[in-house]
Amino acid sequence: MPSSPVSGVDRRLFLTSLLGAAAGVAGLSGCAGSSAAADTKGASSAPLADKVPAGTSLKIASYQNTQQLQFKLAKLDDLPFKVSSWVNIGAGPDVINAFRAKSLDVANNAGIPPIQAHYQGFDAKIVAINITRKPNYLFATKPGSDIQSVADFKGKKLAFSQGQAQGVVLLRALEKAGLKYDDVELVPLTSNQFLTALQSGQVDIAPLANSQSPAYLQQYKSKGAHVITTDVVDLLNLLWAPVSVLNDSAKAAAVAAYIPYWAKGQVWTYEHPDTWNEEFYVKTQNLTLPQARSISKLANKPLFPPSWDEAIKWEQETADLLAEGGFVKKFDVSSLFDHRFEDIAAKAVAAEYRR
Repeated sequence: MPSSPVSGVDRRLFLTSLLGAAAGVAGLSGCAGSSAAADTKGASSAPLADKVPAGTSLKIASYQNTQQLQFKLAKLDDLPFKVSSWVNIGAGPDVINAFRAKSLDVANNAGIPPIQAHYQGFDAKIVAINITRKPNYLFATKPGSDIQSVADFKGKKLAFSQGQAQGVVLLRALEKAGLKYDDVELVPLTSNQFLTALQSGQVDIAPLANSQSPAYLQQYKSKGAHVITTDVVDLLNLLWAPVSVLNDSAKAAAVAAYIPYWAKGQVWTYEHPDTWNEEFYVKTQNLTLPQARSISKLANKPLFPPSWDEAIKWEQETADLLAEGGFVKKFDVSSLFDHRFEDIAAKAVAAEYRR
């Protein structure tokens, strides 16, 4: 692999720009004092409490208010702790900044943000896993493009966010097509900049979530924009939390209590696509019902593994792929998983949703 896959950009400066100024100045969070077994360098190994102590609260990420809506529509019981704030945040770099600022306790992301947090020296752990078997992303072209396959990416400008799932999907697609990093130009952006970069022609290709493509094509298909699908998946949909949160026995118990709600919410959404299409995509995302249906047809069946072996293997492959490009240093990803929580999600759902 070439020494600098992101042309003209020092990797450390690039990563700092993605994670924001807060990433550069905040240190590791100190552990909370409620767990005698906790220390400041790693997650507690103390058994999880059976009940959440009274007065416990969490700050939980809920991008576009998805979690609250799922829980409301699914008519789940009240959470056994207080949610002091539902934080409308989703992108990995933003989540890491929020973790550092202690404005967020638990978040839902893909597999790459925990790797980037480790690389930046911030200690956080994965506490729940949902396996993704079908692609959640596709590649959109700029208007007027004649690109028809990943092989055609050679020599093109590609939107790339190394701190987000979209970045890994792109790297895996390039690897599968036999393209090296110096065969393309990786343009450092965050995912919320991808649409603007496509529209302006700043990039030739950007990975978009399945839910983003209908609106983009509606506006630009007549101008020659199109999408390229692949079988590349981003395997992990996960919950994670800072070690400082998990070292607080009360908060750790609340995280453990939250995991079944998270799992059941995803199952409910999968089992009730018509309601979700109307209540979420149409009413809150301003999509048409046909657009919403086109997205729900691509939805992954939630799968919560009782064992994290496959997830750890996948996460290691992802970290190694980033290390090969010089984006992170090689390390053992097993340190990212807090196995105290390993089977909680699987136990909360019906057998058909366990893997």
